[in-house]
Amino acid sequence: MHSLLELFKSLTDPVWINNHGGLYIVMFIIFAETGLFVGFFLPGDSLLFITGMIIANLNLPLSGDIGNLAYWLTLISAAGILGNMVGYWFGKKSGPLLFERKDTFLFKRKHLVQAKEFYDKRGGTAIILARFLPIVRTFAPIVAGIVSMNYKKFMSNNIIGCVAWVVSMTMAGYLLGENVWVKNNLEKIVVIIIFITTAPVLFKMFVSRRKPKPTDKI
Repeated sequence: MHSLLELFKSLTDPVWINNHGGLYIVMFIIFAETGLFVGFFLPGDSLLFITGMIIANLNLPLSGDIGNLAYWLTLISAAGILGNMVGYWFGKKSGPLLFERKDTFLFKRKHLVQAKEFYDKRGGTAIILARFLPIVRTFAPIVAGIVSMNYKKFMSNNIIGCVAWVVSMTMAGYLLGENVWVKNNLEKIVVIIIFITTAPVLFKMFVSRRKPKPTDKI
């Protein structure tokens, strides 16, 4: 647990990110969070926001240049799109077995069930909307693979959702990254981002727990 907390802290530190691979570690984290079910705990939203700050502030080649911004956005989006493709393939090949798998520290069946409920309610657009919901975005493509969602429909929603997510979160950091208050209160901003993005997920979990079970007496 301590190691995970240290990793989380490092991934919300612009200097650490820039000194440990920059763009490439961001690409890997975005791929892992959206393509590997063990990556559900990774801070994708805050990481993208901080990535925008890195582009705007640190002394990188062409730092702050529009060409450099477009380059980062393109490659990070590609990593997220590829991640969902891997998740879809994984769900199609082994998804049914996941519902029977016992819970472990890195796998909780309730997360898969939650993503399936979200998919059942939203249909194909769930792939787009899930990008903006931590945990759900990790399991949504797996569920799409399990239910054998039309691959062309999946890919179109995958691309739209990923580009919208990456561009919106990164541009927010890019546009606000030179603001002195933002720089001095980055930890608070990260907490706010995490709260805003996880609130819908936590609310859904709370409501589902409050619902009476079929065996409950009225």
